[in-house]
Amino acid sequence: MEPDLFTAAAEERQEKDPAASPLAVRMRPRTLDEVVGQQHLLKPGSPLRRLVGEGNGGPAGPSSVILWGPPGTGKTTLAYVVSKATDKRFVELSAITAGVKEVRAVIDGARRATGGFGKETVLFLDEIHRFSKAQQDSLLPAVENRWVTLIAATTENPYFSVISPLLSRSLLLTLEPLTDDDIRGLLRRALSDERGLKDAIGLPEDTEEHLLRIAGGDARRALTALEAAAGAALDQGETGISLQTLEQTVDRAAVKYDRDGDQHYDVASALIKSIRGSDVDAALHYLARMIEAGEDPRFIARRLMISASEDIGLADPNALPIAVAAAQAVAMIGFPEAALTLSHATIALALAPKSNSATTAIGAAMEDVRKGLAGPVPAHLRDGHYKGAAKLGHAQGYVYPHDLPEGIAQQQYAPDALKEREYYTPTRHGAEARYADAVEWTRHHLGRKRS
Repeated sequence: MEPDLFTAAAEERQEKDPAASPLAVRMRPRTLDEVVGQQHLLKPGSPLRRLVGEGNGGPAGPSSVILWGPPGTGKTTLAYVVSKATDKRFVELSAITAGVKEVRAVIDGARRATGGFGKETVLFLDEIHRFSKAQQDSLLPAVENRWVTLIAATTENPYFSVISPLLSRSLLLTLEPLTDDDIRGLLRRALSDERGLKDAIGLPEDTEEHLLRIAGGDARRALTALEAAAGAALDQGETGISLQTLEQTVDRAAVKYDRDGDQHYDVASALIKSIRGSDVDAALHYLARMIEAGEDPRFIARRLMISASEDIGLADPNALPIAVAAAQAVAMIGFPEAALTLSHATIALALAPKSNSATTAIGAAMEDVRKGLAGPVPAHLRDGHYKGAAKLGHAQGYVYPHDLPEGIAQQQYAPDALKEREYYTPTRHGAEARYADAVEWTRHHLGRKRS
């Protein structure tokens, strides 16, 4: 809601005594130029810069926006910067505590401010996905008539959690997870800034790296952990935050894992080999080590997709769709929730029946090609659509399989040098048993000799 006398007094106290506010609050950017990450949303002429009054669109006023991104990526921060930088009236609501009554009160106040004082209103609505359809409907007239300029924040996919009419009246801005470099810069600024720790404590490199892993791309989590560890270190008379102090403070051990070194590849290898060996518990252990060490979830998802074809294949045709769906979900939600998706996929792959027939089949075929065993495409399979193809004998004598009752034509498909070669050797594990029956039947009807 709009600031009252008590809110103003609290803000004044925080300005006089910065320690009264959490470090994450004190380090909030005051301008868009201080915002960490999200540079794709902060270019000149962007909707957010227009909201703070940069540029003059004339009759084309700033648009309402919906900010979508994982926790800790700066949605509330961006709204806070707008509230401080704009000369517009700024009102904040949370969908957790507000309802239609509060929304209507803001809209009525906005119309009075516009009519009486010519003052435009910016409404920041946090966690809009918690609003029901009826509650979101109450925003439509105000957004459509620009009685308010809406900044709505959500961690949920707005295509599912925000009603279509509101989406169509707003710009959807997607916030990306913060990188390690983004978080590192924020931590170092907090250590030295007058609003932060004022160089009262140091941060050794190994402690900083563990803080980055703890953060997982969440700026708020990083600053909260830094403040807790710094307080403990200062109480103990330390000049720098030791790794041991950080571990004790956040109750989270530093996993020995170098994301750019041997551990990265060794643990990833162990994960895949555990899945291949159907040891679901070992696979989950290695997955947990990678997650706790701050491994890129997209890297883990890519390894699972490879495993689905390399080690499972047609023994469980659902394995690859599960792995692909997991990769898509991970890209959309990020950590920490992505851990659930990766666990889901890892368990499914580890317990699936195994077959490497797809791996060996393409390997054998590629080996023959590298050896020069190729030869010309049989004449009856060549393209016959261009003028003169018939004179060359192309496409002549080709039998169209769909014209036959069994849908299979006994004709040569492979080049002469490879016409008896068999690359695919199916297992009878899981669903691949039916493919084994199918390949035996088709080879017989193609006139192949028994191998």
